[in-house]
Amino acid sequence: MIKLSVVIITFNEEHNIERCLLSVKEIADEIIVLDSFSTDKTQAICEKHAVQFFQNKFDGHIEQKNRAITYAKNKHILSLDADEALDDTLIKSIKFIKCNFLKDGYYMNRLTNYCGHWVKHCGWYPDTKLRLWDSTKGQWTGTNPHDKYELFKGDKNTEHIKGDILHYSFNSVQQHYKQVNYFTDISSKAYFEKNNKAPFYKLIVNPIASFISHYFVNRGFLDGKTGFLISKISAYATYLKYKKLRILYKK
Repeated sequence: MIKLSVVIITFNEEHNIERCLLSVKEIADEIIVLDSFSTDKTQAICEKHAVQFFQNKFDGHIEQKNRAITYAKNKHILSLDADEALDDTLIKSIKFIKCNFLKDGYYMNRLTNYCGHWVKHCGWYPDTKLRLWDSTKGQWTGTNPHDKYELFKGDKNTEHIKGDILHYSFNSVQQHYKQVNYFTDISSKAYFEKNNKAPFYKLIVNPIASFISHYFVNRGFLDGKTGFLISKISAYATYLKYKKLRILYKK
């Protein structure tokens, strides 16, 4: 049986972190939390559960998640966000894999709870993620804040396992808008650094395309009012990202 390190990054997650920690206690041989100097009760909650708690200044989601892995004693890693937890089926799947770790990485679905509603459409489910892997076979990549774990070329022997990561995303619509503002600050700067352009038409065409994709193509209308809100805010986020990018170029 392999030994498994669960790795989590945090910042002011007192409302989420305990749920996350409790969900992995049956499968974790160690739990690593890399915190960005939280000012709430995150550290106290982590210490109550005897995790390996470290702190480092936040310099990007990708950078912080790669850094967190370096604190783990074991090469086999399960990576979670603080607002995520494992359902019972996924716990059983991971228990089995610990005795039969035959792949480079394992994919799993993520089911998101939005203001109390489990979202099954809008392109939000199954939201497949590579979260369990041999850390010698890959690294976190992507464009901040949208990180993704990628296996190195030649190390792509993977399997999709049963069960869901339960993602407790937003408790209110206001919280969603707040995150949109924060994430578009990061993404617009990342686009600027990569010399991506923001012609005026993208302020109109791309948000409309985003709404159509979420609400119609991905059948967000089947999630009722929640589906409409998600589609509308996703379109707004697209608009805001390009608006901020244009401002950066003007500066």
